Amino acid sequence: MTSDAPSVSATTTPPDATAPVAGFVPALEGMRGLAAVGVLLTHVAFQTGTFSVPVVGPLLGRLDLAVAVFFALSGFLLWRPHAAAARGLGRAPSARRYLLHRAARILPVYWVVVILVLALLPGAGGGLGLWLANLTLVQVFVPLSLTQGLTQMWSLSVEVAFYLLLPLVGWMLSRLSGPRARWRVPVLLGVAAASTAWTFLPIATVDGVNIENWLPGYLSWFAAGMVVAETAAEIAARPAGAVRPRLARLADRRWTLLAVAVVAFAVAATPVAGEQDLTTPAAWQFAVKVSLGALVSFCLLAPLVLGTSIRTRWLGGELALTIGRWSYGIFVWHLAVLAVVFPVLGISPFAGQFPLVAAATLVLTIPVAAAGYALIEEPVRVFVRDRERRRRPTSLASTDDSGEFGAAASSTDTAGATTASNAAP
Repeated sequence: MTSDAPSVSATTTPPDATAPVAGFVPALEGMRGLAAVGVLLTHVAFQTGTFSVPVVGPLLGRLDLAVAVFFALSGFLLWRPHAAAARGLGRAPSARRYLLHRAARILPVYWVVVILVLALLPGAGGGLGLWLANLTLVQVFVPLSLTQGLTQMWSLSVEVAFYLLLPLVGWMLSRLSGPRARWRVPVLLGVAAASTAWTFLPIATVDGVNIENWLPGYLSWFAAGMVVAETAAEIAARPAGAVRPRLARLADRRWTLLAVAVVAFAVAATPVAGEQDLTTPAAWQFAVKVSLGALVSFCLLAPLVLGTSIRTRWLGGELALTIGRWSYGIFVWHLAVLAVVFPVLGISPFAGQFPLVAAATLVLTIPVAAAGYALIEEPVRVFVRDRERRRRPTSLASTDDSGEFGAAASSTDTAGATTASNAAP
């Protein structure tokens, strides 16, 4: 199925020569696709035992910070309407509509993956508790529910917790609007900084449950994108010719930010951010890791959104857009595919052969993800869109209120104009 995304030029040019508070940003779709491939590669590296290879192993292992990019993208895309509303540039979606779209975007293909994995993958299935925990995305709170083929879903569980929390956060910060909107970024940065202390708290859990898999520890990753959204809205609300905000001027220094991201990633690949195995890191190591992840995601995201002349030919190209469109499918399917790749290739787990296993997993995952998009994700998106049009035939097409793992999609309003978003539905 072809994308409804608009044609992409070599340069992402935000409206008003600033940053978009709504609409499709091609480079973000490409970034999402890269993040999905990064998650796939880090899991292949772990299961082939490549983490023990000097230099290369730690770098591949720390590709798990691709999750930070996912979370930052969600923070930006989902928070845009709230940031815009605080400055009189629109209104935030209703909680009902927002939650309906999130459920329609995430759950259908996820349920298909869970059912197939638990029913068919040897060693993955279990009792009723395991099934219910995974189907309801509460596996991070239920002991030993992160089972084979589905262990990556801990981050989706965190995502869903963020989705549920966001309307409340939007309501709480709605009081910081108009002239007081300038306090929204400091508040978000304060929450992000405080969240790094999460694992220092004396919270007791049962065996098999780790508080490092809970939302509070990752608020800084979402906040990285939310801060970008606030800055974009601030730019859009200012009169023409006004001085750009400090964060926007920083985003214009894209090569500096890229260098900072590379250095932060390299530091995160050292033991200072924890070992890259199943060992639970010390509280201070976890704090270092999430802090560096927030820094990396901000440095990668801010120039694409806030920069005034950022070249994004390859991130906004057709290949990158296509991978981005299928990125959610790549994420939810890749570990199940990886479990099949080992016996098909006759390779034992942790026995090396990273290039071969990675290539086979990627080659097999992409068509599965594409099929899931065409047969499940896109039809559900269209169904929800058409249902809302029938209910509100005179309303304009919705602005983007979606986030993680979205596909390039557009909707046409009653006047025939097309608006595009970075995520469906």
